[in-house]
Amino acid sequence: MLKALLIDDDAKLANLLGNYLTKFEIELNSTTEPTRALDLIAEHQPDLVILDVMMPKMDGFEVCSGIRKKHKIPIIMLSARGESFDRIKGLDMGADDYIAKPFEPRELVARIHSLFRRVTDQGEAHYRQDVFAVNAIRREISMDGQILSLTNMEFELLELLLASPSTLFSRDDILKHLRGIEAKIFSRSIDILISRLRHKIEANPKEPKFIKTIWGKGYMFLPGNKPTLEA
Repeated sequence: MLKALLIDDDAKLANLLGNYLTKFEIELNSTTEPTRALDLIAEHQPDLVILDVMMPKMDGFEVCSGIRKKHKIPIIMLSARGESFDRIKGLDMGADDYIAKPFEPRELVARIHSLFRRVTDQGEAHYRQDVFAVNAIRREISMDGQILSLTNMEFELLELLLASPSTLFSRDDILKHLRGIEAKIFSRSIDILISRLRHKIEANPKEPKFIKTIWGKGYMFLPGNKPTLEA
């Protein structure tokens, strides 16, 4: 049974979702206190976190950022506003998916299963590409022997690029791979993910050697470059 942690100040929603998700073999623990997020993750060891944006004391963006500093656990963010700015900011903070309120509970189930499949999909277990080593079972990518600290979406994107060097991927290609849908509203989020990856693997993110921008078309990984990681 999958285990999920809901962080949302709407206790009624927590009760409704708890009963509904049980039908799909998903155990839900919840809290209305965002400040308890890290403690509850340590206590319940959930497979993923469902996190509301608008909460008292701490908003979801702060909570997401705090979780990302300690955990790689998948995060689905919820927002009553559903604005593209919130979606982009949520992804920039390290969220893996985003659902606008109100939503159908069945959609949440589908998103949970889709996200968990991406997280647990083993694919090709081990392979190397240039200075990178990919361990798909452990979902780790090393660079020059150092394991990179990547969110799930960053891992998926970098693995996609590494698996097909010198191949041009448009933003829509990347979106389809990461989300399984074509949603142009999220195209800006791809640029954010690319920027985050460059800061983690490029010696100079402003002059990238590995992940190249093909203006007006998309991105590609170019092998044969070996910058050293900055301290």
